[in-house]
Amino acid sequence: MVDYRQAGPTVLRMLVGAQLRRLREAMSVTREEAGETIRASTSKISRLELGRTGFKLRDVEDLLTRYGVHDEAERAPLLSLAEQANAPAWWHYYADVVPQWFEPFLGLEQAACVIRTYEVQFVPGLLQTEDYARAVIRAGRGGVTPEEAERRVDLRMRRQRLLRKTPAPKLWAVVDETALRRPIGGVATMKAQLKHIIEIAELKHVTVQLMPFSSGNHAGSAGPSTILRFPENELPDIVYLEQLTGALYLDKPADTQRYWHVMNRLGVEAEQPRETIQHLHRILRDFS
Repeated sequence: MVDYRQAGPTVLRMLVGAQLRRLREAMSVTREEAGETIRASTSKISRLELGRTGFKLRDVEDLLTRYGVHDEAERAPLLSLAEQANAPAWWHYYADVVPQWFEPFLGLEQAACVIRTYEVQFVPGLLQTEDYARAVIRAGRGGVTPEEAERRVDLRMRRQRLLRKTPAPKLWAVVDETALRRPIGGVATMKAQLKHIIEIAELKHVTVQLMPFSSGNHAGSAGPSTILRFPENELPDIVYLEQLTGALYLDKPADTQRYWHVMNRLGVEAEQPRETIQHLHRILRDFS
């Protein structure tokens, strides 16, 4: 199993829940029977298996026994994960400026081995410079104090460290030309932002494509989206759709497959990476 300890409690709960579900199904135990084992409802078993609630170690121990897992060497890893899932992640430090609906994404992003994203209005967060991020944050959330804005900028910069870790996830971003020409933060900020994208696109695990104005109607007309894929198929693919006051997390194959189809089409319809870099240089000259 991949070491997911840095991914935070959301991902760890999902891993523990998925493993408990596999063990339950292997023993042909119903959710109702599993609930009786820990004196809980069927709906609670469902929430546990989906990773949507925390674990009591006693409950995990009792479920493992019910599922026929008696060997301490087999029980220990799952119990350890369940215990770690109750510990706060590094971004808990930013809890005062992070919406509750965004916290799961932070853990999923840190755990992903592939991140594919399409953005229309802004440069993707993982590619933003500090000044650009500051301008976006200050403009996008009314009433944010300078201190809160700086903490959000700091969080965004910390998120980007995953692109420098080993192994790093594969980041594949398609960005609409609109986002790259909108002068957020002023000319100097945009010039630095464009140079940063050109630089980071040189990393072997980063692919950047530009969707030009000339493309007209294209596969991304439904709006921005992000797809996360995880190592060794231990978790299902997840589509993240951010909204003004919340977010949707889609993990049903029927949903994720449709978004993969859209992402693949965007990769074909957008300018290819080498053409994108040339186009970025032209936009950069336009800001001069």
